[in-house]
Amino acid sequence: MEHADHAHEILDTLLGYLGFVTEIAIDRSGKEISLQVATGEPKPLIGHRGERLDDIQHLVNRMLQSRVLGAPRVAVDIDNYRATQEFRMIEEAEQLAERVISTGKPMKLHPMNSFHRRIIHSHFKENPRVCTWSPPDTARLKQITISSKGSIS
Repeated sequence: MEHADHAHEILDTLLGYLGFVTEIAIDRSGKEISLQVATGEPKPLIGHRGERLDDIQHLVNRMLQSRVLGAPRVAVDIDNYRATQEFRMIEEAEQLAERVISTGKPMKLHPMNSFHRRIIHSHFKENPRVCTWSPPDTARLKQITISSKGSIS
């Protein structure tokens, strides 16, 4: 049994014990294994701002790692919540970047975890007009600052 099948089995069992009826598809098209969950009741599984979805993903990864040493990280998404969230997050950052370009003043996004910050930093990595940075502290949630190239503040 390969890693994706182990992860699928873990997630299916976990959600079954919780009483949820789901369809789980394995997506191997990206760099990492992704489990796409379809359900008629996504809100209790996603939780407020995806916090419960993050918890489910964490549990699946911990259980997979304890079962198969060296298994790759698995992403879990429910009814395309993460994809929609990522699109909205990038759209918001783009709008803020346009304001930064027009005013010349640096602006901050709302606090984000490291996964979301990585998405934003990667999105603007090749942008010739703006740059992004996060404070070097150890806080779990940090704000990304978007500024014009050459004027990091």
